[in-house]
Amino acid sequence: MKLSKGYWAISVIILILLADQALKIWIKTHLTLGEDIRITDWFYLRFVENSGMAMGIEVMGKLFLSIFRIIASGAIIYYLVRLVKRDFPTGYIICVSMIFAGAIGNIVDSIFYGVIFSDSTPWHLATLFPPEGGYGTWLHGKVVDMFYFPLFEFTWPSWIPWFGGQEFAFFRYIFNLADASISVGFVMLLLFFRNKFSTSFEK
Repeated sequence: MKLSKGYWAISVIILILLADQALKIWIKTHLTLGEDIRITDWFYLRFVENSGMAMGIEVMGKLFLSIFRIIASGAIIYYLVRLVKRDFPTGYIICVSMIFAGAIGNIVDSIFYGVIFSDSTPWHLATLFPPEGGYGTWLHGKVVDMFYFPLFEFTWPSWIPWFGGQEFAFFRYIFNLADASISVGFVMLLLFFRNKFSTSFEK
């Protein structure tokens, strides 16, 4: 039986959301803040929390950022529904679904985590649904990140202006499954469906 494109979109979104939230909840309830699990020399699970945008960038207040994420996700789902109705290529729809699922994954953290979790510290594990209440309020939750890939590190030579003597690590940013879903979906759109993007807005 041939699966509909709407079915593919819903399946991708649900799968990514479930995997993302299951991993985040496990990390938050099993690791203290900053704790590592070594998978290989170049891959760690490192629990950090992100109050801002991707890669820890903070350019807006938390409440404004959470509302912005919700509005942006609403625009993406509207766009996705139009794609399904117009019978756009399945691969394109899957890519947009990955971007939407990643956005929603981080929105869940922002909306709910401050209310349903106790605070994570380097000394104490967080508790899910603590009797005394969460560490924050609605829309003020912190996003859980965990994937860390320190592929190589070195120290800049002292004679280099501005960077001399400083340590450099690649890849030093810590991210989560939702971030990865957004990035992979976006890169796949650029690589395989760039010529479809402009036509996707036509009526």
